[in-house]
Amino acid sequence: MSLDKGSVGKTNFIEEHGLWSQDMKRLSLEIIEQVKKDNLQTIRIAWGDQHGIVRGKNVMAKDFIQSLDNGIDFQTATLFFDTTNNMFAPMFEPDAGIGMPELSGGPDAILVPDPTTFRILPWAHKTGWILSDMHFQSGKPCPFDTRNILKRILKELKTKQWTYVVGIEIEFYITKLIDKMLQPEQSGWPPEPPKVNMIAHGFQYLTEDRQDEIAPILDILQQNIEELGLPLRTIEDEWGPGQCEFTFDPRDGLQAADNLLLFRTAVKQICRRNELHASFMTRPGLPNFFSSGWHLHQSIFDESRKNNLFVNYSKSKAPLSDIGMNFMGGILEHTSAATAFSTPTINGYKRYAPNSFAPNYINWASEHRGALIRVLGGPNDPGTHIENRAGEPCANPYLYMASQLAAGLDGIKNETNPGKPDSKPYQSENTLLPRNLNESLEALEKNELFKQKFTKQFINYFIQLKSSEIQRFESYVTDWEHREYFEVF
Repeated sequence: MSLDKGSVGKTNFIEEHGLWSQDMKRLSLEIIEQVKKDNLQTIRIAWGDQHGIVRGKNVMAKDFIQSLDNGIDFQTATLFFDTTNNMFAPMFEPDAGIGMPELSGGPDAILVPDPTTFRILPWAHKTGWILSDMHFQSGKPCPFDTRNILKRILKELKTKQWTYVVGIEIEFYITKLIDKMLQPEQSGWPPEPPKVNMIAHGFQYLTEDRQDEIAPILDILQQNIEELGLPLRTIEDEWGPGQCEFTFDPRDGLQAADNLLLFRTAVKQICRRNELHASFMTRPGLPNFFSSGWHLHQSIFDESRKNNLFVNYSKSKAPLSDIGMNFMGGILEHTSAATAFSTPTINGYKRYAPNSFAPNYINWASEHRGALIRVLGGPNDPGTHIENRAGEPCANPYLYMASQLAAGLDGIKNETNPGKPDSKPYQSENTLLPRNLNESLEALEKNELFKQKFTKQFINYFIQLKSSEIQRFESYVTDWEHREYFEVF
């Protein structure tokens, strides 16, 4: 600890290890001026964990300014948490239970703020927010930092002078809080979920009256999301009661992932402050609640961001250019393994069903919402792109996008043919999507591409993490089992 250099992080950590570009250094100075000008009191230094859940440290303004030189220490035990904060591996063993002695005992590591992500939170009093990257005290990036995985694959794309462009459509539920379930006996790992009521009737898709009924909270969300600078495009009333869809204009891959992370945590916080509950769970266990999805729109542009490389300008009738067709072919080839990233929860697989607006086969089609990959546009259309409809709303955005990009680039490299479009996506002769999380993990374990691009170390870590979740689920006695067997046997 140094009295003159501050008590956070390690002195001059960012400069010593060359972790910022010149633009980031310039932005950091601008942030310091903004913190002083707006008299910010607290800055949340945040990161997206392995699940895509936002964690963070509330730092006083003076110490935050020091973190822009030093970084800030954080507890690496969070890397061992499942979604309930149960530890999935024996962290105190010599190899930390995951073959990594550097993490034994939960030592401190360093969060390095990314100045390009700084925001002022409009709903919180004099509070700033900034995303960060994880580094060991040696300066080495933490291999389990999912944001860094996406950044690494984007660097590969940059060598081709290409840009990954992403548009997002994401669905979720807003309900009215009736009981927060805060009695001591209702706590635990996990705690009892809150009791809720609907804020409106559902199953009147895009009905103006239904949307107007919930306008008070939608107006608040819109105001705050726009004040954050997120590229909001539309707000739509979806199928279920209180189910909404927010869509966003296309952005470069990393920015789109960062924005989605911030959006989800913003929505949950704003709703909670208004005695409401927002959930990005795919299929809530509530009567008449329809599944929610996350549709990922994607294309490749040149470095100027003016030329869409998916557009077919040839005389062929293909809906995409050769690059686009091969990119799609790569995604389809690696879908079974990539589903572990697009649908990383046990619950998410309950969405895959025939005639449900969600896919259940690995296929593609032009302008068909029953296919896994929907192609939008066509020859000579500059807006041409593909939409992956497999994702669930709570997926980690860095892993979801990284899996798509890695698979697509592999398809381009190997000139992978996506096959013919599927005219009957729900009566397909193609391969079924994994039926459950276990099947997706089995496919991931066999996939050499993701071991190479994500590192074998991370894939083993992720499989161990999610396998622990499956084991907990399989040990739980469900209401169905009790009703089925308790009386008759």
